[in-house]
Amino acid sequence: MTLIDRNPLPLLTAAPTRRRLLAGAGAALLVPAVARAELVIDLRGGTFQPMPIAIADFGGEGGVLVSGVIANNLKRCGYFLPVDRSRFPEPNPPFDVAPRFDAWKAAGVQALVTGRLIRDGGRLRTEFRLWDVATGTQTDGQQYFTDPNNARRVGHIISDAIFSKVTGLGGFFDTRVVFVDESGPKESRRKRLAIMDQDGANVRYLTDGNVSVVTPRYSPVSQDVTFMSQRQGEQPRVQVLNIETGQRQVVGNFPDMSSSPRFAPNGQRVVLSLQQGGNSNLYAIDIGSRTTMRLTSTAAIDTSPSYSPDGSRIVFESDRGGQQQLYVMPAGGGEGQRISFGQGRYSQPAWSPRGDLIAFTRQGGGGFAIGVMRPDGSGERILTEGFHNEAPNWAPNGQYIMFFRDPGGQSGGKLYMVDITGRVEVPVPTPAFASDPTWSPLLSGQR
Repeated sequence: MTLIDRNPLPLLTAAPTRRRLLAGAGAALLVPAVARAELVIDLRGGTFQPMPIAIADFGGEGGVLVSGVIANNLKRCGYFLPVDRSRFPEPNPPFDVAPRFDAWKAAGVQALVTGRLIRDGGRLRTEFRLWDVATGTQTDGQQYFTDPNNARRVGHIISDAIFSKVTGLGGFFDTRVVFVDESGPKESRRKRLAIMDQDGANVRYLTDGNVSVVTPRYSPVSQDVTFMSQRQGEQPRVQVLNIETGQRQVVGNFPDMSSSPRFAPNGQRVVLSLQQGGNSNLYAIDIGSRTTMRLTSTAAIDTSPSYSPDGSRIVFESDRGGQQQLYVMPAGGGEGQRISFGQGRYSQPAWSPRGDLIAFTRQGGGGFAIGVMRPDGSGERILTEGFHNEAPNWAPNGQYIMFFRDPGGQSGGKLYMVDITGRVEVPVPTPAFASDPTWSPLLSGQR
């Protein structure tokens, strides 16, 4: 990735506050399971009140682009409400002078972001400040040095800095998403891998569509993606593709169909499902040595494995009990313990990067729901449901899930993002129909 250097800006206030910005009066904790998270919102009466925040246009060439990226990110995440410029008491607040806090407070603004872009030799210097209007203090200020062509990504990094400072959660805006781009008639869809920024910008294609691809999964530590590929007349094969180099390799030398791959947390192993007659079992393969370890041995269909973030356990789906349900077993194999006991069939489990939740698809009553539960099966909650929702995949901060929804008919899938409260759900723009999204790790390496 392009190198971006970061340095803190000095505070303009003599006594910076340690108080977190609040979103709404009488606020409560967002999610009790996230003990250290400090984002607070107004949940009284089941209502959701995002925090009013003003994003001033950044000064300098490209400044409007960067501030626009920030405003779009904060609005889409659902926890912030960017204030319309018509309500700004200062159309262009100065960067090196404290704002008129009383005026901003009277305008209903709780947080204010100011910034500027400056050409520094052959590099671009981007600076921003985050102001807590209620206390009249600067709570954050950073400057970034990078190639001028990288301005858009700096906007994502600043968005992450604001999001993390206010919420206490890790950022997720400086990420990319790989998905299956689908075009053509429903009966003969052309499916190719595509990659884009998490907000839908900078789309490019990783495969040409001559070979059908499904279930891409990003490595948690690198720019590698594993997926299932099938050429007409051949058995489906699991492959690993390096996004930066384009280098591709087949994982495992199996005579039968391999599918549903997912990386281990260290990125050095892939766990997958191998069809064996009428059943399928799980195998773990070391990518470097090609060492293969069988993890299950049943007459059932075991598939869709996903590691816990510490690498000690695997959640997977199996019909060993008569219908698809979720099971957890040690990462080295062994007896699986069933964790799903609600109404319907459970599939496509995905372990949260925080380790606290497992996302899943639940089918029943003519619909498909996306939900979460704790690793022991307790605390099951449905986040969204409809005719056809599938393939939940986590953001690297464990606060959001991306999935696809297919309305049926001759239409096709579209990507959506939902937070773990289920209160925020927004579409994710793609050029055409799309399915099977998978989130990259944070590109800046921040957790």
